[in-house]
Amino acid sequence: MANKVTFHIQTDSDIPASKQLFDQIQFAIASRQYPPGHRLPSTRQLAQFTGLHRNTVSKVYRQLEDTGLVESQAGSGIYVKAQGHEGGTRLSSPILDQYPEAYKLVQKSLDELLGQGCTLSEARELFLSEIDWRLRCSARVLVTVPARDLGAGELMVQELEGALKIPVQLVPLEELSQVLEQTHSGTVVTSRYFIGIAEEIAAPKSVRVIPVDINDYAQEIEIIQKIPKNNCLGLVSLSPGILGIAEILVHSLRGDELLVVAAQLKDTFKLNALVRSAQTIICDRASYDTVKEAILEARDDLIRHPQLICSENYIGDKSINLLKRELGLG
Repeated sequence: MANKVTFHIQTDSDIPASKQLFDQIQFAIASRQYPPGHRLPSTRQLAQFTGLHRNTVSKVYRQLEDTGLVESQAGSGIYVKAQGHEGGTRLSSPILDQYPEAYKLVQKSLDELLGQGCTLSEARELFLSEIDWRLRCSARVLVTVPARDLGAGELMVQELEGALKIPVQLVPLEELSQVLEQTHSGTVVTSRYFIGIAEEIAAPKSVRVIPVDINDYAQEIEIIQKIPKNNCLGLVSLSPGILGIAEILVHSLRGDELLVVAAQLKDTFKLNALVRSAQTIICDRASYDTVKEAILEARDDLIRHPQLICSENYIGDKSINLLKRELGLG
């Protein structure tokens, strides 16, 4: 059993077995061997442990519930009931109503700090210092990627500024250490490809690094899988790194069935050639307007306009929402 609580029933005692079990469970709750929120053993389990009939155990649980020590949750089990401040009855606010589980987590964390010997004042200082630090970190957000692929960083900056509604600075990974020397707080954001290097640079300066997950491109992959054989697929992006990975992924999906032509947004010559040869073009949001314009300019040379598909996001939605919460913006 959890918390190593064991029950001993003396079958030859004048004290009824149900009374013995009731008092022992009551003691386990009162001594906090069973803390608030703890799930008691099922009637079947407790019957096996004690040798009592399940009906007897059920009777004891009903008695405990009548006294207000435990509560039954349908389909889940019997739980030790929180009392007084443990149940959150001392505070009432719209925030508590909106995040009841979060409030329980705060209470549990505070209980653990007190259990480790912290005073209430010390616990308050710990909470406030962490909150203050995170608020200061949110005042400056730095996106970092290697200098060879600033295009990926530009995509991240565009998306984060649109989502977070705050200025975001792009810093080459090679210059990150120098930039962090000049700031006392901030948050560094990068993709998981570069998280190790970024943390190595930022950790000694007590600056946190938050990795973001890139989009899974499920819709684009589905489209690629349906493109007829021997067609030409065009890929356009700000980032050479993204193009390189995309070409590998397309090859892993279709092998030599498709001809793949990739072009960076700033490579006008290659972009114009791609527009004239591809039946399907997939580009990032930052490239969409330029690619669309290139198609219009080449319309007299095209038998049929290519299908233009814009990938809406580079960063996954879950990562952006998590980042908002971490920065206190969500």
